[in-house]
Amino acid sequence: MRIGELARRTGASPRALRHYEQAGLITSVRADNGYRVYGEGAVARVSNIRYLLDAGLTLDDVSAFRSCLDGDVSSAPPSARGLEIARERLAVLDARIAAQTAARDRLAASLADLRPRASAQSLAQAGAGSSTESGAPFGSR
Repeated sequence: MRIGELARRTGASPRALRHYEQAGLITSVRADNGYRVYGEGAVARVSNIRYLLDAGLTLDDVSAFRSCLDGDVSSAPPSARGLEIARERLAVLDARIAAQTAARDRLAASLADLRPRASAQSLAQAGAGSSTESGAPFGSR
């Protein structure tokens, strides 16, 4: 099958498929016209690659699973290396979530601090009939 059909059957873009091929995760042969031609097994392989990527692994992580990408990765018992990779990736994701949560909390606190000042300033401007700059750190323009 050509790259377009493989893309349609797996939901992966042709660009992603070329990227997987460059990473050595899938293979193709070239037809006489230069088009890539993939075997039927590429459908399962690409589906497994996407499954692992959707689980939070990187393409480099997926490379460690190269030997089992043709089977049912989602129900196969994990190898010791697979568990190690998953634990490492989970730690990275947990750190990113913690950093994003901290940034969100700082922004929420900054906005909460601005509310009383912004309300008082709005009242003062309404009383003075002025529409000058608010002076708020996030600006109003």
